[in-house]
Amino acid sequence: MMATVTLLYFASLRERVGRASETVSTAAVDLAGVYDEARARHGLDWPREHLRVAVDGEFARWRDAPVAGSEIAFIPPVSGG
Repeated sequence: MMATVTLLYFASLRERVGRASETVSTAAVDLAGVYDEARARHGLDWPREHLRVAVDGEFARWRDAPVAGSEIAFIPPVSGG
């Protein structure tokens, strides 16, 4: 079953993708799979273990299922300075 979701990219991920968000259809069964699709599509090199994921503004678990119509944010570590 396909779910249409909006992906939000922050910091270095946004720079790599070249935009802050995109709407995609996914057949992934969990958020990890959604990220894996985005990695393949955009050549992202951040390992999932180094990122946080959030759904509709709340931190989520990689094993959570994507929900149609939701916003999924991929958040890399923020370096201070």
